[in-house]
Amino acid sequence: MKLYIKNMVCNRCIAAVEKVLTDFRLKFSAVELGEVEIKNHLEAEDLQELNQRLKEAGFEILEDAAHQLIAKVKKELILLIDGLDIPEDFILSKFISEKLHRDYSAVSKMFSQKESVTIEQYFILQKIEKVKELLFYDEFSLTEISGKLGYKSVQHLSSQFRNSTGFTPSEFKKLKVKNRIPLDKI
Repeated sequence: MKLYIKNMVCNRCIAAVEKVLTDFRLKFSAVELGEVEIKNHLEAEDLQELNQRLKEAGFEILEDAAHQLIAKVKKELILLIDGLDIPEDFILSKFISEKLHRDYSAVSKMFSQKESVTIEQYFILQKIEKVKELLFYDEFSLTEISGKLGYKSVQHLSSQFRNSTGFTPSEFKKLKVKNRIPLDKI
C-alpha cells in the first residue's frame, strides 16, 4: 500500500515518518520524500489514527490525486536542487513532463490552483533557500553556487535572490539571523 505524505522535504523528515510508522507498529518497505510503501493492510480507522499521529509530527496523508501529484512535483524539484547539478540549459517544463509522464500545462495548472504559486515560482523559492543554505555554510563561492543551480550568471542568481529576499547574497551572508524558510513552508 502506497501512501503519499505531505511536508516530507528532507532526510530528517524521512526519519521522523519512519519513527511514527515504527511506533504505530507498521511494517514498511520504503520511505522516501513524500511517499511511504506500507506492507500492512490498513482499515479506515487505522488510517485515520495514523494520519492523526503524522499530523502531530507535522505531516499528513494526502488522499486525493491532485495533492499526490503536487507532492510528486515538489519531491522531484527538491531532489533536483539538492543534487546541485542543474544544467544551465535546464528546461523546467520538460523535466516535470519527463519525471511525471504527464502534460506539463495540466500539471502546472493544477499546481497553481492548489498551491497559489506557479511551479516556476516554487522552483525559484526552493533554489533561493538552497542558496541561503550554501551561503550559510560557506562551502562554495557565489560563482560555484550559480553554476550548480543552473543559473546562466551570478548576476541572474543575485537578481532572483534580491527579488526574493530583499538582500543581495553578500548582504545576506553578513546577516546575523539567516532568515531561512523551512522547506515545508514554501
